[in-house]
Amino acid sequence: MRCEPNISLRPFGQKEFGAKVELKNLASFRAVELGVNYEVERQTELLEAGKPVEQETRGWRDDKGITVSQRGKELAEDYRYFPEPDLPPLIISSAYVAELRSKLPELPDAKRERFMNDYGLTSYEANLLTASRARGDFFEEAVAADGGGKQPESAKAAANWMLGDFARLLNASGIEIEESKVTPAGLRALVALIEAGTISTTGAKGVFEQMFETGKAPGDIVSEQGLTQISAADELTEVIEKVIANNEKPVADYKGGKEEAIKFLVGQVMRETRGRAKPELVHDLLKEHLSG
Repeated sequence: MRCEPNISLRPFGQKEFGAKVELKNLASFRAVELGVNYEVERQTELLEAGKPVEQETRGWRDDKGITVSQRGKELAEDYRYFPEPDLPPLIISSAYVAELRSKLPELPDAKRERFMNDYGLTSYEANLLTASRARGDFFEEAVAADGGGKQPESAKAAANWMLGDFARLLNASGIEIEESKVTPAGLRALVALIEAGTISTTGAKGVFEQMFETGKAPGDIVSEQGLTQISAADELTEVIEKVIANNEKPVADYKGGKEEAIKFLVGQVMRETRGRAKPELVHDLLKEHLSG
């Protein structure tokens, strides 16, 4: 640790600043505290006695708990504060400063606050999404509706994808978000498919991995592979009956009062349908079949 505090006392009512004393040889936080306190007391005693405080460098003696003089410094030149002849004084107008300020990009702190206020994100989520400019820009493009409007209701879902599956795949691939084949428009389209009920969240995970690998639009992947979510009860009846017939123990457990067993059966139906079934519908249909 290197810490070289400067201590200067100015008696109440005095306009001129007091002499500055620089402390060295402070190797711990405790030494800083003791050294500064000692120097304040030493200078106070000198001033109260009407004696001058010399501008100097003093070293901390940890073994004795005191500061000792090392060398005197009376002028700015002693600190190597020399004027630079090749750098003339610059006078910058307030109008020029305002012009430069207007061209600055939005800074992370301001973006973080805006993400929390505009999109309802938590402080943790906003912090992660503004960790880099590229990540913050990607998120905003992903939640921008056609025409430039904002969709706060979709922002939470987009944030979850970016901080979950997307971050995992980026880390595993060792690339940055701007190098990814997934575009903001692609993520926005995936969220829209889930919200519309076209695909389930479970099925969307597989779609997203293919988006990451190929750069294809989620709608094209869903169409090519027939991943549209099954939301009609009659389409699931055969699969549910098959799962019930092939899993006697979980069925017996559920009927015996272990309601948690139905989660296993829901998972089996989801596997049979490759994630295309609507989980809520599967749960209700299973309960209906098992209660019969």
